[in-house]
Amino acid sequence: MIHAQILQPVVALTIWTMVMWAWMYVTRIPAMTKSPDIDAKNMTGGTGKDLDGVLPAHIQWKAHNYNHLHEQPTIFYAVALVLAMVGQGDGMNALLAWIYVGLRVMHSLVQATANKVMVRFMLFLLSGIVLIALILHASITVFDIHM
Repeated sequence: MIHAQILQPVVALTIWTMVMWAWMYVTRIPAMTKSPDIDAKNMTGGTGKDLDGVLPAHIQWKAHNYNHLHEQPTIFYAVALVLAMVGQGDGMNALLAWIYVGLRVMHSLVQATANKVMVRFMLFLLSGIVLIALILHASITVFDIHM
């Protein structure tokens, strides 16, 4: 069994993703049942994106964020698992992973509430920089780069 501290933030981000999933449904389903433009019992096909412009934006923000948690974080999961498998999932890499998760949680909270684009962008940018650092650390190990 692999014992690496980096697996803790991996699991934490998956938990957070499911928190956003629950928040999305807790707000979206009541909004759908109250909307005069939606006949939920007879709906067929479509995607959640089809609800943009039908449901209030602040309701959809949670769904948008849930989708975002399936985009860039997939790279985080992959690189974190690589770092754990090659024995580099502790120390600085684990700390960077926690920083990444913290930034993604803050991004979620901003997007799901106030949704200030520049604040979201800065959090996204910072999380991307942290992710690049993790990728560089994994690259150094798996490609045996000596500096």
